[in-house]
Amino acid sequence: MMKTHALKIIPAIILLFLFTISAFSQKDIGRQTTAVTYPLDELVNLQFRGTTRFPRMKGEGKIKRTSKNGTTIELSISKMPRPFELGAGYATYVLWAISTDGAVDNLGEIRRRGFFEFDSKISVTTPLQTFALIITAEPHFLVRRPSREVMLENVSPLAASGRVLSTTPVVSYLGNSSDYFSDARTPQIAEIDYAKTPSALLQAKQALALAKFAGAQTYAGVELQEAETLLQNAERAWEAKRNEEEIDTIARRSITASVKAEDTANARKEARQNRDKETERNQEIRELERKAATADSKTGEIRAELNEEIRRRELVERDLQNAQTQIKDLRDENTRLREELSKARTEGEEAKVKLARIEGEQNAAQKQQEERERINRLQSNQNVLMQSLKRFGTVAKNERGIVLTLGENWWQSTRVSLFSTIAEPKVDELGAVLANSTDYKIVIESHTDNKGTPDELEYLTQERANLLMEKMKTSGVNSDRIEAKGYGASLPIAPNTTNVNRAKNRRVQVILVPSF
Repeated sequence: MMKTHALKIIPAIILLFLFTISAFSQKDIGRQTTAVTYPLDELVNLQFRGTTRFPRMKGEGKIKRTSKNGTTIELSISKMPRPFELGAGYATYVLWAISTDGAVDNLGEIRRRGFFEFDSKISVTTPLQTFALIITAEPHFLVRRPSREVMLENVSPLAASGRVLSTTPVVSYLGNSSDYFSDARTPQIAEIDYAKTPSALLQAKQALALAKFAGAQTYAGVELQEAETLLQNAERAWEAKRNEEEIDTIARRSITASVKAEDTANARKEARQNRDKETERNQEIRELERKAATADSKTGEIRAELNEEIRRRELVERDLQNAQTQIKDLRDENTRLREELSKARTEGEEAKVKLARIEGEQNAAQKQQEERERINRLQSNQNVLMQSLKRFGTVAKNERGIVLTLGENWWQSTRVSLFSTIAEPKVDELGAVLANSTDYKIVIESHTDNKGTPDELEYLTQERANLLMEKMKTSGVNSDRIEAKGYGASLPIAPNTTNVNRAKNRRVQVILVPSF
């Protein structure tokens, strides 16, 4: 029996330990999420993903902004965890809207139903047009800032029409960094409490504890007493097995009263701190006045010393005047010599400048001549080079330079970054041709169709581009002349709607860019 009880306790201890590590690791670190600009009168489907703490959670929403009612949000959530997994002090879930300037708006509580994993829905409205959505675990539903326990956050949206919507990739906000959840006074919510106690009662206990944590016992006693009385009424109603709606109403009134007590305590505490600062400033002023009086008593002594110092200074000034007359004569002579020296230096510098200008003009003319010769050579050899490249694929010329498009048969299959047996000898031949074309820089750009995730497709195309680049380097192409880029499916040349179009999009292009 005892052994079975111990086995039940161990997972709870592990969860509490992981929660503590998570809480310390998130402290005072700003979070980032994606804000969406919702178009007018167009339905948008929005997916949510669970955070690393609760990856099994899922959510999806339907968002629509109208000119009359603002932006309506209908959100469905599944696989929400059992509440006691959240750690000490968390009793409910809240939906937040975060604007692009980081401001947060509590849109409403997502109520739990039952003890195990559950699904839930919420329908709310916000006046915002551009915002991100997150769901957090909270001590009660009237919190003003989101906690660090982020359960779900939205990802990129999809309009019902299929078009891409405008997003702000990085919206930063700093969640509630209060020490409340690491304080010994934070009420612990056990597994059995969640199983038997109404959620509103648990929230009311947390709201009351938060008010006490803010100092309501000292600064807002009347307001705190009202909240405690309402909580006691709600608990008695629950013990008497009264109507669930009646219990919920009384408990939520207790939460509202606790929040009022917390706000009042914070305001009065701040006012007291300001009064203390004012008293401290007055004490400093009185100390300064005392020091000023002491300084006045020494003024006469200092004035006498000053008069004596003035007399000594007058004697020194007479001696100084005589010395200055002698120094002036010497300075005049030095000035004349400096002028002669400066004139000689100026003439020498002018001669050096003339010589440098002549040499620069000669060098510039020589470089222009060499550049014209190189361009003429490049243009005269261009047709020959394009003809030699045609045996490797399709060759064209555009504003960037010569474009060689390699066929799909260079690869073993559409999703493999290995050369086919046909392409192996061609790669070495192509590398030899490009190694001798030193007047061109080489850009390898790899593309594919949209079948697969963006990360997989980008990885595939980058691997192909890198493989082709490395083979060319071994064939003698200088690494300073070549670069490789994988674009995944981000730059199609045809809609990915048919096999023919997808084949067009699966392409590797070797672009020879003139280096002048």
